[in-house]
Amino acid sequence: MRLEKVRKKIDKIDAQIVKLLNERAEEVIEVGKIKTENKLSNYSADREMNILRRLKKISRGPLASLDLESIFREVLSSCRALKSVLKVAYLGPQGTFTHLAAIRNFGKKAGYISAESISDCFDKVEKNEADYAVVPIENSTEGVINYTLDMFVDSDLKICSEATLNISHYLLAAGNIALNKIKRVYSNSQVFPQCRLWLSQNLAGAELIPTASTAKAAITVKKDKSAACIGNKILAEVYGLKMIAQSIEDLSSNITRFLIISKCDSAPSGKDKTSILFSVKDRVGVLHDVLYSFKKYNINLTKIESRPSKKKPWEYYFFIDFEGHRNSAHVVKALNQLRRQCVFVKILGSYPKES
Repeated sequence: MRLEKVRKKIDKIDAQIVKLLNERAEEVIEVGKIKTENKLSNYSADREMNILRRLKKISRGPLASLDLESIFREVLSSCRALKSVLKVAYLGPQGTFTHLAAIRNFGKKAGYISAESISDCFDKVEKNEADYAVVPIENSTEGVINYTLDMFVDSDLKICSEATLNISHYLLAAGNIALNKIKRVYSNSQVFPQCRLWLSQNLAGAELIPTASTAKAAITVKKDKSAACIGNKILAEVYGLKMIAQSIEDLSSNITRFLIISKCDSAPSGKDKTSILFSVKDRVGVLHDVLYSFKKYNINLTKIESRPSKKKPWEYYFFIDFEGHRNSAHVVKALNQLRRQCVFVKILGSYPKES
């Protein structure tokens, strides 16, 4: 009797949830009409991030913040699809970590387009084949992905959002195979260093063969019975593989950061990040002088990387991430001072920090 009573209470709550979700959907349709009239984008990273921040802040129940976020990202995705389906390119094939990051950010209702390379991701947005693209930018253990940085030098696309994903690696094969029978291991070149210790202890004699993506490694392994691949566990389901070992990454806090790129960046959300690149004339103390522009206006730098310009020997571009939106008064002052000291300054985008 007590169980039945609780279940009836749950049924009543479910009915209220459905009613409220439909009321929310009706308001979203109205928002869509307003956006269409004003030629605004269907996706607002700043608005959606603020919704998630607010909901997590007011939550007082047993649901964990990540669970609440996961639920509402799908609500946002379903409501967004009432207006139009976003086309989102990702570094494919299906089942890569970039694919998972795209789904986590845009939800299951988006239209996903597999891209063969990072440059292909950029190309699909530039040619209007996709509204957005998701590309990896850095890993917490292996550092920055240089090819993604290099793409921003010539591309006019902007960073409009970011996403992070906890990375857990699995050893997969076409069938149940003993570790001592595995002759080759396929995966993306970024993955092997993240599993270095486990591989040295368990597969020291196996040949490590890099592939363009973890999904392509999975496809290769289906035809190679003496091989295994490393990737996320979704690959087992997508490509019909067996799980041989799980969580083989060396560090449990293995996180990859992804960028969402489009033709426009985002409006201020109140908790933002800006990415820029610049180049300077080589002289004593020039980098100190440039970075002092940020200290002067109390702007916190979160990342700095250098890359060869590939135009002149020993000429470099510098990539910087810092807290604040490009339209904020103190950021505008810092950027103006920066331009006076640099040969070249390019704003790659301002976007909400992932909370």
